Amino acid sequence: MMRMTRTLSMSLGAAVCLSACSMAPNYTRPATPVPTAWPQGPAYQAPAATAPAKPVAEIPWREFFTDEKLRTLIDLALENNRDLRVAVLNIERSRAQYQIRRSDLLPKVDASAGAAIQRIPEGLTSSGHAMTTEQYSVALGVSSYEVDLFGRVASLKDQALEQYLATAQARRSVQISLIAQVAVSYLTLAADRERLQLAKDTLATQQEAFALTNSRYTAGIASALDLQQARTIVESARVDIGRYTTLVAQDENALNLAVGTPVSADLLPRSLSEMATVCRDISPGLSSDVLLGRPDIIQAENVLRGANANIGAARAAFFPKITLVSSVGFGSDDLAGLFKGGAFAWSFAPRIALPIFDGGSNRANLQVAETDRDIAVAQYEKAIQTAFREVADALAQRGTIDDQIAAQQALAEATAESNRLSRARYEKGVDGYLTVLDSQRSLYGAQQNLVNVRLARLANLVTLYKVLGGGSEGK
Repeated sequence: MMRMTRTLSMSLGAAVCLSACSMAPNYTRPATPVPTAWPQGPAYQAPAATAPAKPVAEIPWREFFTDEKLRTLIDLALENNRDLRVAVLNIERSRAQYQIRRSDLLPKVDASAGAAIQRIPEGLTSSGHAMTTEQYSVALGVSSYEVDLFGRVASLKDQALEQYLATAQARRSVQISLIAQVAVSYLTLAADRERLQLAKDTLATQQEAFALTNSRYTAGIASALDLQQARTIVESARVDIGRYTTLVAQDENALNLAVGTPVSADLLPRSLSEMATVCRDISPGLSSDVLLGRPDIIQAENVLRGANANIGAARAAFFPKITLVSSVGFGSDDLAGLFKGGAFAWSFAPRIALPIFDGGSNRANLQVAETDRDIAVAQYEKAIQTAFREVADALAQRGTIDDQIAAQQALAEATAESNRLSRARYEKGVDGYLTVLDSQRSLYGAQQNLVNVRLARLANLVTLYKVLGGGSEGK
C-alpha cells in the first residue's frame, strides 16, 4: 500500500512540476483618454485650492444622507431590491465558475472498485467445458489531467477570475445606482407633494377671490368678463390638483419598486421645503483620476484583463497538449486474494496531441481573442469618457444652480408683491381684472418653478455623489 501511495505521489508531483508559464501578453493599463483636470468656464465653480480630506467614493452613504427617513428607505432597498439581489447571485455564479477553472490546474484523483463475473459457454472455451471467470480490482488514479506546459489552463483560470471580479464590481455599480434611485425618488415625491399642496392652497385662495368677484358681479360692480377670468384660474388649479395627485401616486409606486417592498406612510416625505439639508455638500477633488475608482470602470478593466488572458489560451492552442492518465491499485481473479502479494497493478498512459492541420481554426481563435481584447480596450476607454462627461455635466449644473435658486426666489417674491398691488388697484377700480389674473398666474408659476429648482439642486448633489462613485460601501 505504501508503494502504491509513493507511486501516485510521484505521478502527481511530476504533473504539477511540468506545469509552466503563461503565454498571455503582459497587461498594461491603457492611458486615460480624458483631461486630468475638471472642465472650467462660466458654468463651473472655481476649483478648490486643496483636495478634500476624503474622496467622495470613500464617503459612506450614511454620512452623505442626513435624513433619517431616507436612510431607513435605503436600508430597506439594500435588503429587498431585486436588481441588487440578482447582482449578488451573479457574483455567486461567477465565483463557482472560477473555482471550476481553478480546479483544472490540479489533477483529479479518483478511487474506483470493480468486479466482473462472466460465464463462458463450452463452445467458446479451449477445454470444451463451460467456465465462470471472476475479476476484482480496486484502484486510485488520475484521469485525463492536462499538463499545462504552455499556460492554456492557467489563462482560462485567470479569465474566470477577472470575470468573477467584474461581477463583484457590477454589484457595487447596482448598489450605487439603487441608492441614488431611492434618494431621487424620495425627493421627487417630496417635491410633487409640495406642488400638490401649493395647487390646493391656490385653489382655496382663488375660490375666495372668485366668490368675491361673483358678489361684485351680482352687485353690478364687476363685469361678466371679470367673473369668467376669475373662474379660469380656479379651474386651472383644479386641473393641477388632479395632475399632481396622479404624479404623487406614481412617485409612491416608483419608490415602492426601488425599495422592493411597500413603504409605510410614516416614512414618506411631506414636502421638499423641509429637506434643504437632506444631503451634505461634496467636492469632486482636484483630478479626474478619481474616476478610476468607480466600480463600472474597474469592471471594464476586469473584462479587459480577462480578454488579455484569453489571448494566452488561444496562443497555447498552437502547441502540444499533454494529457496524463495513471492508476495504481490491486487486481485479482479471487476476491479473497485481492490484497495478497502479487496483486499490485499500475498503469501510466501519457498522451500528447500536436496540432498539424486544423483548417485555420486556431489562428482564427487567436484573432478573435486579440479582437476581443481590442474591443475591451475601447469599452474601457469609453467607460472613462462617459464617467468624465457625467461628472462634468453634474458640475456644470452645480456651478449655476445656486444662482438659479436665488433668482427664482427673488422672482417669486417680486410676483407676490406684484399680485398684491394689482389686486389693490383692481379693488380701487384703477385696473381691470385681467391684470390681476396675469399677476396670479405669474405668482403660481414662480412658486411652482421654485420647487422645481430646489428639487434640481438636491437631485444634482445626489447625482454628483453617484457619478463620483459614492454609495458603494456597505451598511
